[in-house]
Amino acid sequence: MLYSDESAAPDFAPGSPEFDEMMGEWMAFNAELTEGGHFIGGASLAPTATATMLHKSPEGNSMTDGPYAETKEQLGGYYLVEAADLDEALAIADRIPMPYGHFEVRPIAFRPGA
Repeated sequence: MLYSDESAAPDFAPGSPEFDEMMGEWMAFNAELTEGGHFIGGASLAPTATATMLHKSPEGNSMTDGPYAETKEQLGGYYLVEAADLDEALAIADRIPMPYGHFEVRPIAFRPGA
């Protein structure tokens, strides 16, 4: 997972020279990873404001809008799944075999070829 401050991200419009230059650098890096046999899968995620959290506990499950993060918790990994909509994605997240924890469900921002 790549972390950065969303509010500090440059506001380049797709198709602008600045955007094309930035994406060229990312595409070159992706090509380097692929050609080196390192690339398995990944995607740019939509902004954290699009997130829905599923909170699981022995007392019951609940959902909230937006990201959930505390410094005492770290991201341990992610599942990239195909889902018809948010409801299906949340149903999939609810089946993750962890008895406790927080699962952030967020759409992919851009999917090449889709």
